Amino acid sequence: MTNLLILPILLPMVFAVLTILFRTHHRHANTMAIIGAVLHLFVSCLLMAAVLDRKVISLWVGSWPSPAGISLVADYLGAIMVLVTAVLHTAVVVYARIDITVRQIQSGFYPFMLLLTAAICGAFLTGDLFNLYVWFEVMLMTSFGIMVMENPAGRLTNAVKYVTLNLVSTMVLLTGIGLLYGLTGTLNLADLHDKAARVENTALLTSTALMLMTAFGIKAALFPLFFWLPASYHTLPASVAAFFGGMLTKVGVYALIRLFTLVFVTQTHITHTALMIAGILTMVSGVVTAASQMDIRRILSFHIISQVGYMVLGLSVLTPLALAAALIFMVHNIIAKANLFLVGGLMHRVTGSFHLTQMGSLYKTHGLLSLAFFIPAFSLAGFPPLSGFWGKLLIIYACLESRHYLSAALAALVGLLTLFSMVKIWSEAFWKPSPRSDTTPAGEKLSFWSLAPVLCLCLFTVLLGLFIEPVLQLALVAGEQLLNPAAYILAVKGGG
Repeated sequence: MTNLLILPILLPMVFAVLTILFRTHHRHANTMAIIGAVLHLFVSCLLMAAVLDRKVISLWVGSWPSPAGISLVADYLGAIMVLVTAVLHTAVVVYARIDITVRQIQSGFYPFMLLLTAAICGAFLTGDLFNLYVWFEVMLMTSFGIMVMENPAGRLTNAVKYVTLNLVSTMVLLTGIGLLYGLTGTLNLADLHDKAARVENTALLTSTALMLMTAFGIKAALFPLFFWLPASYHTLPASVAAFFGGMLTKVGVYALIRLFTLVFVTQTHITHTALMIAGILTMVSGVVTAASQMDIRRILSFHIISQVGYMVLGLSVLTPLALAAALIFMVHNIIAKANLFLVGGLMHRVTGSFHLTQMGSLYKTHGLLSLAFFIPAFSLAGFPPLSGFWGKLLIIYACLESRHYLSAALAALVGLLTLFSMVKIWSEAFWKPSPRSDTTPAGEKLSFWSLAPVLCLCLFTVLLGLFIEPVLQLALVAGEQLLNPAAYILAVKGGG
């Protein structure tokens, strides 16, 4: 059973090698990538079932003794994030058949994408802080490779900005890891839970916590170091932007959740207050900037930033309900945000532009495309009974329950401003008459490979909202596990 933990990491790596072998035969590469994605989704479902059965499972790679070896651990949070990654990866790989060119395949799109997926799953499953750093570096290298495939001049400048700031984050992260090891003598997360609580120099421990918060905050695109994201995402192919926008910042949020519920829990009046301030400023700055944009990719990019703020706000409140709400909102946002980037790519195929002033009449000419936009967009805005409504409502309720009234009010206000952006896209692209005479005629239909993944993700969003009660119960168990990590620690130190 515990060997399941390695499969979500190992399978994408194996298929990355296989797609390299077929990179000059793009159809075979497409097929191989889809097979790999489906198998990855299958083993992720098996892992989720195992965690539901056993609560927490762990594996010491190479059978090294605790806490010196490399550990893989899956609790509810980790298993859910791996499963959502597999769902999104499958949808993106199917969509890529119509979005990624032959030259991009020959430049290594599929191997990079599969290795990136493996690194993301590795980050979700590692039980060791140093290996979390290693997986972040693999993510950085593979995402940079995807950004510069074909060596386009327009993307290269933005990719350099992306890498430069992430390298700064890496230096801060390594410094924090070194300090934490010097204070505790371990980097195993379960071991750190006990040893960090016994550190006498609480001032240095808190400074280390803030340093790691800064490092992971950069990767999560927290205020004020989020400018790398809108500078790089808006130039990427739709399938790449969807996967990046859905997953990359959420790995940073995951790292914050893991560390600031398992390790840094003794000085919450400092650390979690800082998280709350950062979350609020991220929410507000992202949504306000998005409201002024007219390029659909830039609007969505700034909304990634804004909605990361909600997740961090849930973490900062630090109650089981708040953590459950943050998890529900994160799952909703991964699917809905990625889906909107995919839909934006289809809108570009239909109109020839990503700029809202060059779009129009899509409601009349492309009904399924209109539906595919409406569901994730208004879920993002918080319309009931879609998944985004429940995520925002639960975060606001958790804030009110904990007497953080200003945070709750600002979260509600940001939700209204998100609605403004989604209504702007709907009115400009779908309702108003088309300003172009060469728009794709109404009789021409988008292909199955383009519509199937976005409609499947729409169904996921609807079902997540309609069946919120069992989802909430699952998320509450995850929240309880985070705040009471005895089962996690026992599984790791007991070897499974």
